[in-house]
Amino acid sequence: MRPNLGGGASSNMPLHSVTIVEHSAAWRDEFEAVAAELREALGTAALRIDHIGSTAVPALAAKDIIDVQVTVGSLDECIAEKLLAAGFSTHAQLAREDHVPPGGAAHEQDWRKFFFMQKPGARRSNIHVRELGKPNQRYPLLVLDFLRAEPRFAEAYGELKRRLASALADPDTYPEVKDPVADIIYLAAERWAAATNWQSGQAGVASEA
Repeated sequence: MRPNLGGGASSNMPLHSVTIVEHSAAWRDEFEAVAAELREALGTAALRIDHIGSTAVPALAAKDIIDVQVTVGSLDECIAEKLLAAGFSTHAQLAREDHVPPGGAAHEQDWRKFFFMQKPGARRSNIHVRELGKPNQRYPLLVLDFLRAEPRFAEAYGELKRRLASALADPDTYPEVKDPVADIIYLAAERWAAATNWQSGQAGVASEA
C-alpha cells in the first residue's frame, strides 16, 4: 500500500468554526488512547509519542482536538503506509511543511512532516509525524515545557485564542493568525531554554502499554 503524497479525497471535512473550550482533565487519558493505537501501528519506528499543543498544558483553554507528535528516525514512506493501513486518515496532502519561525533556517527538509488525523469515527486528533532532531520536532516540545513552566504566558495565550476565535470572520484563517503569536511564545521560550539549560524530557510522552 503506497501513500498518496500529492492528492486524494479526505474522509474528514474541515472545521466551519473555531470553538475554544476550557481545559479538560480527560484530554490526557484521550491522548494515551490515541498514543496506544499509534504505538501498535508503528512499533519501534515510533521513537517517542508526545502529547503536544494546548490540550497538553494544564489549565490552558484550547480547541477540543488532541495534538500528538510522533517522532521517527526518518520520514520514510513505510511510516505513512503503516498508519494508513491501521486506519488513520489524512487530508489531500499527506506530506507537508511546518511554518518557519523568525530566525529559522528555511531548509525544506528541516520543516517537513507527515500529517494524519484520527481513524474514522474516533476521537478527533491531529497527528504530526516529525523526524528526530529537526527544528520542527523540537519546536512543540520546547513551547510545551515553557508554557507549563510559565503559567502567565499560558493564561495570556488562552485569552488571545478565545478572542481570536470569536472575532474571526473567516475561521479558516485562524491558524494563519495564531502562528505568529505562537512564534512570539517560541522566541521567549528559546531565551528561557538558554537560561535554564533546557533539554527535551519525557513529561509529555505517552506511558508504555
